[in-house]
Amino acid sequence: MVERVVATEKAVELIGRLKAAHGALLFHQSGGCCDGSSAMCFPLNEFRTGPSDVLLGEIAGCPVYIGAEQFELWSHTQLIIDVVKGRGAGFSLESPEGVRFLTRGHVFTEAETKELAPLQPHAAA
Repeated sequence: MVERVVATEKAVELIGRLKAAHGALLFHQSGGCCDGSSAMCFPLNEFRTGPSDVLLGEIAGCPVYIGAEQFELWSHTQLIIDVVKGRGAGFSLESPEGVRFLTRGHVFTEAETKELAPLQPHAAA
């Protein structure tokens, strides 16, 4: 099964630290407002998803959502959540750490497309 979203080792390590400090987390792939197209990290109960959000999967036990319109544009791409030095716009939890989550992409091959994990039903957070 090919996952639609994965995280690098650096991202998993940072997520672990953020979970220890803030509890359960949620990621939402930003559509360009405020912080480019970054994966934004929030406490699970402080970001509301709705019917126009697509649940891509989980990274490090955290659900990852993307807006439906943006998903249509990126549906052929695996999102790879990474961490780089530097600060984002400040809405995401990692901002005070001096790093930010960065979304990289891998275009699915034809074989990978056939093995894609099915989309999960939306579970409002």
